[in-house]
Amino acid sequence: MVVKAIKNKPWFAYFPDDYRWSYNIIAAMAGASSGASDIGEIDQICRQLGKDVGNDRLWFQEWVRMADRLRKSAIAEERKSNNLSAAALHKRASNYYQMADRFRFPKDKTALAAYRTSIDCFKRFVRLTDQPRIEVVNIPFEGKKKLAAYFVHAINTRKTKPPVAVLYNGFDGTKEMSLNWAADAFTRRGISCLIVDSPGVGESIRFRKIYLRHDYEVAGAAALDYLEKRNDVNARRAAIVAPSLGGYYAPRTASMEPRFKACVAWGAIWDYHATWSRRIKAAFHSQLPVPGQHLTWSFNVKTQEQALEKLEGFRLDGVVQKMKCPFLLVHGVDDQQIPMKEARALFRAVGSKDKTFRAFQGTDGGAQHCHLDYLSPVVQYMGDWLRDKLRA
Repeated sequence: MVVKAIKNKPWFAYFPDDYRWSYNIIAAMAGASSGASDIGEIDQICRQLGKDVGNDRLWFQEWVRMADRLRKSAIAEERKSNNLSAAALHKRASNYYQMADRFRFPKDKTALAAYRTSIDCFKRFVRLTDQPRIEVVNIPFEGKKKLAAYFVHAINTRKTKPPVAVLYNGFDGTKEMSLNWAADAFTRRGISCLIVDSPGVGESIRFRKIYLRHDYEVAGAAALDYLEKRNDVNARRAAIVAPSLGGYYAPRTASMEPRFKACVAWGAIWDYHATWSRRIKAAFHSQLPVPGQHLTWSFNVKTQEQALEKLEGFRLDGVVQKMKCPFLLVHGVDDQQIPMKEARALFRAVGSKDKTFRAFQGTDGGAQHCHLDYLSPVVQYMGDWLRDKLRA
């Protein structure tokens, strides 16, 4: 299969005429440096997908087929006490099951079974790996509810209570994605990570019925309340970091919850209501990372009109002017989902005196949405910035 550039842009895709599929192939590859994917396996999947590009049933089938194969091998390695081999296989299988689920609507029993298996695989990886210690945790949230999360311990530090970064996901992300993409860069710099399936994403929506909402500071406060009860982390030196729609979540949280001491918007959001109004008006022909029905599912509503009502609160003007903590915004100059003008609007409005805007061009770091086309330089840059701002 020939890999071609999309519209002469400096990123490559297996499917030049299908942005959604192409972007998600890159998303699957983005975890390669942490062992969450292998280009050989993804190439095998893409060769099958090329037979019927755009057929989401085929997408689900082929990602599950590869994930099942790896999971079977992982369990065989476990039985032979080859724990590291099993851990590596489980981690990739988890990623591929989640890639399968991304376009599956409605979220029927088959989709939920694949996602549940992805979590089982990841927990097996956690148990078997020799990498920095990961804890499976649950964060109390609004009464009897709990947000699913992982706590990843800092390394390369002598501090008994190191600083901590709270990582959310995006509109369609998962805590496993955020862990695979960024946790290594942060923990190696002496920063522990609390990585959360916040409202509307991952396990929290699928199995705990915690839906998307605009007042994300409620989740941020819950995360800090949890961290303040741990004796192995400095909750007074906490940052909030989030990609994609996290460009709304993180600034909103940092502006409304003053206990956070730093904020990173990993891609900008300015007015998410306006973004979706444009997408709906264009009948979803604009660049979308997932099918349009993901929106109504996230809010647990039936119509686009109801979803737009829910989105009324997803505006940052009038909110981010209240931010006081150091702020970093990173954005790709060729982001095809959120234009650069919205990144500039967000940065201008943020009230923090200490604020930095880094636009990545493609050669120095990914120019596409959340920099997935060239991720490593960006997460290293974010890690260095966080290390500097969270020093006690």
